[in-house]
Amino acid sequence: MPVIEGPQSPTHELPHARFTSLATPSRGSAETSVWRVEIAAGSEPAPHSVTREEIFVVLSGEASVEIDGETRRACSGDAIVVPPDTLFSIANAGDTPLTLLCALPVGGQARLPDGEPFTPPWAL
Repeated sequence: MPVIEGPQSPTHELPHARFTSLATPSRGSAETSVWRVEIAAGSEPAPHSVTREEIFVVLSGEASVEIDGETRRACSGDAIVVPPDTLFSIANAGDTPLTLLCALPVGGQARLPDGEPFTPPWAL
């Protein structure tokens, strides 16, 4: 059973979010990419879609989730299931950082509303 050590995980920084690769093809997984995302309080969401089902688990904080025009709250322990090819965004609804665990099948890609599909670097 392979163990991928967390402290050596690559981290990708955006203005209001940090993505930490945990299990990805470049780190030894074959079927599923998993990463941790931390979203700063007060940050603007980034609407996008994905080509495969994506699952988030809220580890800490409170999320405001918009999926296909419907907005819901998600708290620690809740799972967020995003269907493929559906516009969604996740925002931090609290005053502290929002931390989520994310899983996407290998080969899944993201798409911004006006762009072509791409593979995020934290999923490689």
